[in-house]
Amino acid sequence: MTRGELRVYLGAAPGAGKTHRMLEEAHRRRARGEDVVVGVVEPRGRSDTAALAAALETVPLRTVRHLGTAREEMDLAAVLARSPAVVLVDDLAHTNAPGAGHPHRRQDIDTLLDAGISVVSTVGIQHMESLGDVVRRITGTARDETVPDSWVRRADQIELVDAAPEALRHRWARAGAHGPAGVGTAPGAGLRDGDLAALRELALLWLADQVEGRLDDYRDEHGVSVAWQARERVVVALAGGPEGDALVRRAARVAARSKGADLMAVHVADGRGLAKADPAVLARQRVLVENLGGTFHHVLGDDVPTALIEFARGVNATQLILGAGRRSRLAHVFSPGVGVSTLALSGSIDVHLIAHEGVGARTGPRPRGALSRRRRMAGFALTLVGLPLLALGVGLPHDENTFPSGLLLVLALVTITSLVGGMWPALLAAVVGFLTMNFLYTEPYRTLDIDDPFKVLALVVFLVVAVSVSVVVDQAARRTREAALAGAEARTLAAVAGTVLSGSRPLEALLEQLRETFALDSVALLERRSGTLPGPDHRQDPGLWTVAASVGEHPARAPGDGDVDVPIDDSLALVLGGRRPEAGDRRIIEAFAAQSALALRQGRLADEAAAARPLAEADRMRTALLAAVSHDLRAPLASAKASVTSLRSREVSFGPEDQEALLATADESLDRLTALVSDLLDMSRLQAGVLGVTTTDLPLRESVLRVLDQLGPRGRAVRVELPEDLAPVRADPGLLERVLANVVDNALRFSPSDRPPTVTAAATGTHVEIRIVDHGPGVPESGHGRMFVPFQRLGDTDHDTGLGLGLALSRGLVQAMDGTMEPDTTPGGGLTMRVTLPAA
Repeated sequence: MTRGELRVYLGAAPGAGKTHRMLEEAHRRRARGEDVVVGVVEPRGRSDTAALAAALETVPLRTVRHLGTAREEMDLAAVLARSPAVVLVDDLAHTNAPGAGHPHRRQDIDTLLDAGISVVSTVGIQHMESLGDVVRRITGTARDETVPDSWVRRADQIELVDAAPEALRHRWARAGAHGPAGVGTAPGAGLRDGDLAALRELALLWLADQVEGRLDDYRDEHGVSVAWQARERVVVALAGGPEGDALVRRAARVAARSKGADLMAVHVADGRGLAKADPAVLARQRVLVENLGGTFHHVLGDDVPTALIEFARGVNATQLILGAGRRSRLAHVFSPGVGVSTLALSGSIDVHLIAHEGVGARTGPRPRGALSRRRRMAGFALTLVGLPLLALGVGLPHDENTFPSGLLLVLALVTITSLVGGMWPALLAAVVGFLTMNFLYTEPYRTLDIDDPFKVLALVVFLVVAVSVSVVVDQAARRTREAALAGAEARTLAAVAGTVLSGSRPLEALLEQLRETFALDSVALLERRSGTLPGPDHRQDPGLWTVAASVGEHPARAPGDGDVDVPIDDSLALVLGGRRPEAGDRRIIEAFAAQSALALRQGRLADEAAAARPLAEADRMRTALLAAVSHDLRAPLASAKASVTSLRSREVSFGPEDQEALLATADESLDRLTALVSDLLDMSRLQAGVLGVTTTDLPLRESVLRVLDQLGPRGRAVRVELPEDLAPVRADPGLLERVLANVVDNALRFSPSDRPPTVTAAATGTHVEIRIVDHGPGVPESGHGRMFVPFQRLGDTDHDTGLGLGLALSRGLVQAMDGTMEPDTTPGGGLTMRVTLPAA
């Protein structure tokens, strides 16, 4: 069976006319000969809407009764039986009444669509689940009924029903006293024009995202690689240099000129793992991009221009911003550079080359040699000593065979020299070897002239091969060194990130890792005191700085006191003491500095959250208490008050039996009130940690029997199976009896009359475990945790048995006596409560 189609009219604001548009669409379809019926329509008091609905065939609603009230809901079974081609279902975010079938109207719509019936429905932007908090801030009213955005996005067609705020107000005025339905405001105190405009903008942006998603799907399905500039998207390319901050701010200004434009930053990392970007600078620029409302992206690519253009086309970018190159004019002769190459590949994407202070300047440290100085000196020594020894070994030429033999031996020496000392000793060996072969082994001898042209060619080829070998060997050694350094940096940065993400004290661990990595004496993260202004010597004054965190001995008290000062921002600095790391290590140190600042802020946020958690818990408890007091304390008060008032009344005379009944009611109500207040007070003492507990050695049997006596006739039905040699427990007598009374009373309440609860106990090492076993309906394992939440009752159907504090208070009392209380499932059905206490 073909699934039906879903068409949704999205209202930009309450009262925009989405139901009216739905009914107009129904009349157009009926005029085309389609079978259209009304499943449910809510005219909301508007006569024109009601008239449109009355002209269509309507499936009668069904009446659902719940808790003494009657509600009319769509009759899903009747609509399925009628089986029209199209059905109108208004307000798809509606929540059905209990007993109506599906909990939500959207589930009814799913059933209709699965049956092959097309549905036309409506929804307001204020009912979108992802926008709930935004709508609440705009309108001041929280929406009880919401619908998942993903469900609405599945619709085959979504049409926006929009109206300007002024038009809405004129419409409401013409409609009389009726204001926008579902806003939760009176007609005279409705939404302001600014509120309506904000809701309108939300709807437009939400629908734009929906259209964009479908556009991306279409481009993927049809293989469209050309950027379609439906919305401004500004991409800024970051190379990891200091100029990136200016580029990001420039890109943000460009994006701000177009309402709703997207800002994206991208860094292309060398696919060979030999990226030259500074990780600390990139980390800082990422934070800057996100603070400006943009997103940061990493891509891999050996060819930077191609990777940039592919990313820009992939995100449908309209503008691409790059920094002007820092390369010299001589370098441009051999290669056009990233900017020019990107411009050539850009196509319809606008490319901006932004000038900055680093244009034409060489930045960063000069590359270090691939080999150590000792090895280079060894190469020079091999050249200066090896060539004379080689000449002596070969001797003066005796015949024509001496020249090729000597040429091969000198080439071998050049190769060995390049392996030992790198490029420059090898180049020296190649040049000296060339001159030596020319001077000693080519006619005329002991001159630089050469008579044989073939020997000229041989010497030139020798020189080219020798130079090429030396360059290739040197580059291989350099790349090997760079790869090793990149791998070491990657491992160090991975350890840095892991330190921040794990551990209870990530900042101290991060600083300790930095100290160990570079063998430092101390590392300190300094923060400038609030309210102080930077002066000419502010980095030397310890009075202007505080130590946010430090490791090692004698940490610096001011940035100028250390051996290395790494500024993080205007208020933070990382100071190293003990030794000066090499210049090439500063990139890693700056990465440590950036992560240290993040760890500091993360720790402070965690501290603030921890400080706010007790306040939030107290507020939650206070709110729950007020909600519970509104009924649970008021009910016994009302009963006692009514009984006493009746007894004091002079207008009605009561007989002895009636007086006794009223007194009994008042006494029972006051007992309930006393128990409730005692539970509340004890729970507050438990949470405050001031509950007095005096433990002593108690025979468990005596405590259990006293509890059963307190329960009266009901307690006599409980079976007690305690071993005669059971060790005493260490507990507070009053608290233990209160816990047992509460748990046994619960077990009696839910146990069938023919299977009363059982109390058993057994010694388990240094503890005694008490089991109260009932054979009632039990509690599923998913509900075991909620049993001990204050002010909660499983099912929330019984409002006459207290505040839901019993089990929560009992567990707290047991824990105060160094015990535990855990639920378990009784074999065969029921609940077993296990109370474990220390043995005497």
